[in-house]
Amino acid sequence: MVTLSPLEAELAELAGGVPDPELPMITLAELGVLRGVQLLAPGRVEVRLTPTYTGCPAVETMAADIERVLHDHGIAQVEVRTVLSPPWTTDEITAEGRRKLAESGIAPPRAAGPVPVTLAIRCPHCGSTDTTLLSRFSSTACKALRRCESCREPFDHFKEL
Repeated sequence: MVTLSPLEAELAELAGGVPDPELPMITLAELGVLRGVQLLAPGRVEVRLTPTYTGCPAVETMAADIERVLHDHGIAQVEVRTVLSPPWTTDEITAEGRRKLAESGIAPPRAAGPVPVTLAIRCPHCGSTDTTLLSRFSSTACKALRRCESCREPFDHFKEL
């Protein structure tokens, strides 16, 4: 485990507090894509991000938002580096992130661990597991569109990766 200096911890909190551009109800830290912040020299910082999937178009926006937040905090040089190893998984979404997804009408992925073959997706509106897949892709490639057969409401489901 890497020990952060007090300044690195403060910068990590600022960068981690940036909202995800596709899921603005949760932060990059809650989504689990912020991999690290390192002070390279006075006024020079490297931030490491892992996208939810290779080719995620939101990475550029995440990087620009992080750069803006850290520039506003007085950091002159901010380098945001995309790292693909280890790959991001839905296990990295925090409990708070999962709560916020559900509160916003997006069924969060199941908790950490093996994904059962008979995956029951719970409706974020009424809690029923009687749901139907409408489309493998929804508003973003990392979500699927489902409908609850009990309350008939459509909802996004954050796919397990």
